Amino acid sequence: DGKIYDAYVIYPRSHSNEANFVQHFVYQIMPDILENKCGYKLCIYGRDIYPGEDTASAIEKRMEKSRRLILLLTQQLVNCPEQAYDQHLALYNALIQNDTKVILLEMETIGTYEKLQESLRFVIKQQGTIRWKEQLSVHPQSSNSKFWKQVRYHMPL
Repeated sequence: DGKIYDAYVIYPRSHSNEANFVQHFVYQIMPDILENKCGYKLCIYGRDIYPGEDTASAIEKRMEKSRRLILLLTQQLVNCPEQAYDQHLALYNALIQNDTKVILLEMETIGTYEKLQESLRFVIKQQGTIRWKEQLSVHPQSSNSKFWKQVRYHMPL
């Protein structure tokens, strides 16, 4: 199908204390489980987009070469007035182009979705989210946990 990646990962990129876990999740936990243990190939901004590349066109090219888009939902995303370019493009691809499936990972309790943009609320209403509750468990990096089984169910074969 001409795709290089199984999923492009979209996450809030901030350097606040709350974002530390999200960064750790994106750069450590996800690659360990999905790449090392399950054999998927992820595209992660900051790891697979190189310095000097035009960011906007690099994001577009990587998304086009990805079978899925994984969007991490966090309080930071809810409270951010403007969406990141990759988030905007992902929702456009999912809703308008209808050619790429989005997997929504709810990393912290969002509560009501009223503050989210309408297009994101629509996607949540259509397919729901996969909730991360693993920080409560003893083995958050077990690929057999309910969370990772749900993620793998939505990933390409």
